[in-house]
Amino acid sequence: MENTMNISFFGLGYVGCVGAACCASLGHHIIGNDVSANKVNLINEGRPTIIEAGIADLIKDAHDKGRLEATSDYKYTVMNSDISFIVVGTPSTPEGHLNLNYIFNVAKEIGTALKDKDSFHVVAIRSTVLPGTCEKVAGIIEETSGKKCNVDFAVVSNPEFLREGSAVDDYLNPPLTLVGTDNDKALSMMKELYKDIPGEFISTDIRVAEIMKYVDNTYHALKIVFANEVGNICKGLDIDSHKVMEIFCKDRQLNISPTYFKPGFAYGGSCLPKDSKALRTLAHDLYVDVPVINAIDASNENQKKRAVQIIEKKGLRKVGILGLSFKSGTDDLRCSPIVDVAEMLLGKGYEIHIYDKNVKISQLTGTNADFIAAKLPHLHNIISDDLDAVANASDVLVITNKEPEFADIPDKYPHKEIVDLVRQFQELNYEGGYEGISWADINVSKNTDTATPDMPHTEF
Repeated sequence: MENTMNISFFGLGYVGCVGAACCASLGHHIIGNDVSANKVNLINEGRPTIIEAGIADLIKDAHDKGRLEATSDYKYTVMNSDISFIVVGTPSTPEGHLNLNYIFNVAKEIGTALKDKDSFHVVAIRSTVLPGTCEKVAGIIEETSGKKCNVDFAVVSNPEFLREGSAVDDYLNPPLTLVGTDNDKALSMMKELYKDIPGEFISTDIRVAEIMKYVDNTYHALKIVFANEVGNICKGLDIDSHKVMEIFCKDRQLNISPTYFKPGFAYGGSCLPKDSKALRTLAHDLYVDVPVINAIDASNENQKKRAVQIIEKKGLRKVGILGLSFKSGTDDLRCSPIVDVAEMLLGKGYEIHIYDKNVKISQLTGTNADFIAAKLPHLHNIISDDLDAVANASDVLVITNKEPEFADIPDKYPHKEIVDLVRQFQELNYEGGYEGISWADINVSKNTDTATPDMPHTEF
């Protein structure tokens, strides 16, 4: 490696020991810091503090080459490094909250040391922490050092994604490297550190990076539970569940893919509600308890209620619904979630106007006609294929389908309240009110106090 960097790790437990060893193997000079004299002595003897495949050889090699040392002196650690990783434990309280005392104590130590340091310093939190922790750490360092965040130092989020038993390989061959920062100099230093690590380097908003580990691990837990519940159903039917899930995983277009992983409105249509209900019924008939699968429909219903609550909070009674079918490009109203929302709003006395150019009342037949007759028997009085008429008659516009014709709604109808259920816009500069059902405010208008900062995003 051409440019050797001076890196420190506060915490020589599992994550710290692996990080120190792997960074040293890339040619950097590493200082490990820990309050445990035993851990410090182990590293200084060229021995790891943990048992993990491949770690002993990396630690010994780094020690022998003079690239790795350890100490309990936090001032020495900070003064002789440019990037300090915080990798101390964040144990759970009995209530499920995180005990961040170890992190805050390290922040105080780093702040104290930075009083006497002139060069720019990066503090990278690699411990698993909830959103807002980096901001708190920055405040502690500012208070103890008397220096300014993003001027004299920066705090970044750099979550780890390591599995015990394969942590060294996971560190050196990750699917991606994630850094949350709002500081260009810190970003440049982190890119330099990871330049020889394969996989995509992703820079994003700090709070996005902070929450990613929780999202990842919760989804991993969900996958295990889902597979187990499917397995239990299959066993009741004398079916080989491993063959079922092996075929399931071969579908990379829908099953194991970004498809459907888009926060937004509830699902509908003729397939998902019917088939998930059938699987739940099958499990019930087999006396198999499937709490996760049973919860899917309830969660979907909650998303419909959430849409109604958002509309109600606007305090306006004239609501225009843009799109009635369950997805764009179709006239299928069967189990369309927005139909349920419209029904709830009508029941609460709202004046509803609906625009959908694909839905023609006179042409509704069969299941489609029966569904609407039960849900919205007077639909012909409130639906139109005239977008201008619906928009002008409404104070709140609810975008339910991602149709190209809705892209210029903010320009054509300024000052309306927009409720977006499908993420029609990636970013918006709109003088009126805007709210998405499941994402932070993306309106960058000067009149909006809670606009989110620019950050790179991946289309999927």
